[in-house]
Amino acid sequence: MATPDLRSSVTRVAVDTRAPGGTTNAYLAGGALVDPAARTETLDAAVGVDGESGNGTEGGAVDAIAVTHAHPDHVGAVAEYADLTDASVFAHADHVDRFAAATGVEPDETFRDGDRVGNTSVRAVETPGHAPDHVAFAVESRGDGDGDSDAGADGTPSELLCGDLAIESGSVAVAAPDGDLHEYLNSLERVREAGYGRLYPGHGPVIEDPNIVCQRLIDHRLDRERVVLAAVEAGASDVDAVVDAAYEKDLTGVADLARATVVAHLEKLVAEGRVGREWTDRADIDAPGE
Repeated sequence: MATPDLRSSVTRVAVDTRAPGGTTNAYLAGGALVDPAARTETLDAAVGVDGESGNGTEGGAVDAIAVTHAHPDHVGAVAEYADLTDASVFAHADHVDRFAAATGVEPDETFRDGDRVGNTSVRAVETPGHAPDHVAFAVESRGDGDGDSDAGADGTPSELLCGDLAIESGSVAVAAPDGDLHEYLNSLERVREAGYGRLYPGHGPVIEDPNIVCQRLIDHRLDRERVVLAAVEAGASDVDAVVDAAYEKDLTGVADLARATVVAHLEKLVAEGRVGREWTDRADIDAPGE
């Protein structure tokens, strides 16, 4: 069902996808439809589409369609809702080809960090790391001006549709080759320091305390990094040996993800000069500067 947040102008609609938790949150906020991962009757009603006729109703709620990133569990119904609503489709200016390949739609317009998305009241906030094209969308409250994209004109932080940057419980996958842990940690710091009052994630419930959750996710990644580094320093000679040392839990069904996560950690450590460049071959990663 659609879940309008009575404290804001954000409506959340959880739609069934092949994401690990089984659903992805689509959002309607300030005239923007963000992450329409699948078409459902509930989402039709939220955006002002007549489910029986497939036609947009008079005074439809959507002026723009955008996604936080182009992973399959976030983009599945972009093309359908673009046709149904006649809304303009937006993509990050540096990732147009990636967006078009994932959605089958050539964007009408593009945005960059800090830009307002068309005539809506949301602004783009670059948050790469989970994916290279990952962005979040700050929802301006009534009376917000054209100033800082991280806060309203009165200095009150906006709410943030944060995609797969954060999740209320558990952790977010940051896995090679798409994931970049250095950028992911920087994105978490950016959002934490901005002081948003509430985060609306791509999966799971609303995050009511962004500071605590962002710090928890930062700590989780740094803890994993310490274990990976300790395994290398103890003599692990390949990625599988590092995985064995880094994870105590049973990896049945998630072994590939665990391996890709360890490779992402090794990429960061190589780039920072904290492990030897021989790991570029062992982990099949690009050497810094290449």
